[in-house]
Amino acid sequence: MLNPRLLAALLAATLLGACTTPPAPLARLGIKLAPSALEASISVQQHLKVERKGRIDELDAAVEVDPQQVQMVGLAFGQRVLSLNFDGKELTSWRHMMLPRQVRADDVLEDMQLTLWPAEAIARSLPPGWRIEDAGLSRTLYLDGAVVATITYTQMPRWSGTVTLDNLRYDYRLTIESAP
Repeated sequence: MLNPRLLAALLAATLLGACTTPPAPLARLGIKLAPSALEASISVQQHLKVERKGRIDELDAAVEVDPQQVQMVGLAFGQRVLSLNFDGKELTSWRHMMLPRQVRADDVLEDMQLTLWPAEAIARSLPPGWRIEDAGLSRTLYLDGAVVATITYTQMPRWSGTVTLDNLRYDYRLTIESAP
C-alpha cells in the first residue's frame, strides 16, 4: 500500500501539472498582400527545403502570380500535397492529409510574400512594432528592434536563383531554389 503522504504529494503534483498550460505559440504576422502589389507577373518552378530541429522536408512547387491572383501547387514524390489560391481577399487551399499539420497555407503565402513582394508593400502592411529593412540582396524583419527573420538572395529578380529565409522566431530555415 502507498504511503498516504506520498500519495498526497503525487496527487498535488498531478493537479499542479494539470493547471499549467504550455505557452501559446506566437502568432504569425498574418499579412496578405494583394497579388498586384508584387508589381510583376511570374511563373516559376521551385524546389523548397525546410530545415527545423534536425529535420529536413522538401517540396517541389509551381508558383504563378499575376495582378489578380497567387497560385501555388506543391508536390512531394510527384504527388500533389498542397495547393493554394489567393485573389487578394480570400485564400483557398487544399492539403493532403499526410502533410504535417504545421504546414499551413497562410504561413506558406506569408513566407512567399515576405521573400518576393517589394519591401515597401510589406512595410505598409506590418502591424505596430514590426519593420523591414531591404538592402538589395538581403532583407531583415524586426519586431520591437529585435531581428525576427533574415532573407538572402543570390540574384535579382528575387524569384530567380536561390532565396534563404532564416526565421529566428520559429526556428526554421526555408531555402527556395528556382529553376532556371
